[in-house]
Amino acid sequence: MSKPFWNLSCFIFLICLFCVRAYAEIDPNPDSPTPVLLSQANSSQVLAVNSATWKGNLPKQSPTLFRSGRENLFTLFVTNLDLMDNEGANALRVYLYQKSGKTFELQTEELTMVSKTVYALKVRIYDRDGYRGQPLDDGESVIYLTWRGLVSNALKISLGKSGGEIIIPEFLKQDSFKDETPTTEAVGYRWSGDRARFFEQATFGATTRLDNRVRRIGLRTWLAEQFEAPYPTNPYPNIPPMPTNIPPACSATQNPTCFRERYTMQPLQQWLFKEAFYGDAPLKHRIAWSLSQIWVTSGVTIQQSSQMIAYHKILAGNAFGNYRDLMSEMTLNPAMGDYLDMVRSTKNNPNENYPREILQLFSIGLFMLNQDGTIQRDGQNNPIPTYNQETINNFSKVFTGWTFCSGAGCPSGVPGTLNFRDPMVVNPANHDTTEKTLLSYPNAVNTMIPACTNCTTAGETAVYAEASLNQALDNIFYHPNLPPYISKLMIQHLVTSDPSPAYIERVADVFVNNGQNVRGDMKAFIRAILLDPEARGNVKTAPRYGKLREPVQLVTNLGRLFPAKSWDGNSLSDGGLSFFMDKMGQNPFYSPTVFNYFPPDFIVPGTTLTAPEFALLNTSSAINRTNFISVLVFDGITANVTDSLRGTSLDLSEAQAFAEADASGTQLLDYLNTKMLHGTLSAEHRNALLTAISAVPANNPNLRTKTAVYLIAVSSQFQIQR
Repeated sequence: MSKPFWNLSCFIFLICLFCVRAYAEIDPNPDSPTPVLLSQANSSQVLAVNSATWKGNLPKQSPTLFRSGRENLFTLFVTNLDLMDNEGANALRVYLYQKSGKTFELQTEELTMVSKTVYALKVRIYDRDGYRGQPLDDGESVIYLTWRGLVSNALKISLGKSGGEIIIPEFLKQDSFKDETPTTEAVGYRWSGDRARFFEQATFGATTRLDNRVRRIGLRTWLAEQFEAPYPTNPYPNIPPMPTNIPPACSATQNPTCFRERYTMQPLQQWLFKEAFYGDAPLKHRIAWSLSQIWVTSGVTIQQSSQMIAYHKILAGNAFGNYRDLMSEMTLNPAMGDYLDMVRSTKNNPNENYPREILQLFSIGLFMLNQDGTIQRDGQNNPIPTYNQETINNFSKVFTGWTFCSGAGCPSGVPGTLNFRDPMVVNPANHDTTEKTLLSYPNAVNTMIPACTNCTTAGETAVYAEASLNQALDNIFYHPNLPPYISKLMIQHLVTSDPSPAYIERVADVFVNNGQNVRGDMKAFIRAILLDPEARGNVKTAPRYGKLREPVQLVTNLGRLFPAKSWDGNSLSDGGLSFFMDKMGQNPFYSPTVFNYFPPDFIVPGTTLTAPEFALLNTSSAINRTNFISVLVFDGITANVTDSLRGTSLDLSEAQAFAEADASGTQLLDYLNTKMLHGTLSAEHRNALLTAISAVPANNPNLRTKTAVYLIAVSSQFQIQR
């Protein structure tokens, strides 16, 4: 090969390599357009017509008065949409804001194209959740819609009667959605809003190193890397199993250290936080934590950290596997069996706890669902139950006879202790061998398990019991409710508390079929949640979009934004934060009930807003959240305040450099706006913060930095993950 040709080949190769790298650095534009409701000419009144009399064209004028009621429908007109295939009416959510201060969601029915740029949206003038008994008020109201987490312009509409003019509230005025632009080009501003939001959803928070990595390779490549990343980075605690009866030498009074290490969840709690702060597989850690809030066990009942570790290993081991395998392994996990009494369920005394919870909480829920997560109703508008007491009775029989593994066939058993490491095994003498009727649904799998006709030996009964268990789990796994039910729960934990039905449906469709006819593929499922257009975007403006940062997320987000370290700054945090977590209402591995720390359908009192994490927020916990942030930012968590060894503080050196470089405080505020708030700081909030920062002497950049971080961290803008 001649030298000139070789040089040309190298040049072309380098150019191609540069193009590939340049392409990898840029994810497609994550932002969807902002929807626009059409108004009447030169008016703030919405353009709408009675659906029954609409002729199919864009009207030139519109009625000024509509009547509410379940049977009444009107048609709105919306533009500036870029719809995906099969994206329809359930992607758009229409809201009425009324003089009472309450906001009601109306039921969207049908979306049709009127022209190349305008769509007609048929809406039922009835609260979608009207069964809660909150009727719409007559009079002038404000109407707006949301799509993919973005809010349209707000217009006015009169229901029942005219007059009584309403004022469009500030939170719906378009000017409030304008985000601030940083005033310098410092490296900190290379963070994009979408990447920062992605890290909050997919991990326990953003880090500078993580942002640099994803900026180079893109979200999809990073997800592929994470699916193969070794886990955990910090090994699980190696805690020997202990006797159920606490020996005097390890009691809380005689040896509190032994008691804490052996008979509380503290070692596992510390590991959880250290892995969240420093782990190299943050996606799996976040998914496992989310799954732990669906498949709940608790240290309220489970006595030892060593007993809970095998449970967490199942969550992590199946986080990127298949949901059916998770169901199987979790059903036979001793911690779950002990917590929900399956280890004590026998044919003569079957226990309802596990069969009830696997149906209600871990798989299909109480009521029949459509694929988009909306509730199916009968002719009287009542929800249709998924099962009844007879169903529970039959599933109870399936789960009889399983207990702790003991003896020579149990590799992890330790004499004198209960075996929480190996899966439970069946005691044939305690298993019910009669017929069981399971869930019935269209194209149902295994609706009936026949009675055993050849269970004459223990071995035959064991084979029958194991086959029955698998048939029952398949019956649950293939129920049509499971995809939308689990999809909504995981979206709530990762992205937003009140996802649109369209978002739920898109994710549920992937759960049903990953593109290769595989049901329950967790990798495809996670990708669908995190890459959906309702999740992605630099800024989300819909008033009800997002979620309150639950206490664990609040702590870890701060500890990753500003790298967590020990109290004295000389080493890493040891994760000993349970003292404060308990006060904020979410002490890891101590869920108060099987229903988790908060229920997924919690409605903020006095509103119609679904916001699960707000169940943790009350006067006491709100104060404790603020106090925790104050201690963490200004002083650090010291060893004599908690049961930690080295304490926890934040490394604010990167932020402090901006305070030192600019006495006006502007660069510091711009940096924190980008890093903590995705660049969404409102002008009013910015001015208030700048005033507070400027009140701290410029020759004390450390205090100025702490003040700025504290004020942003306690603000509603940061407390809500958007």
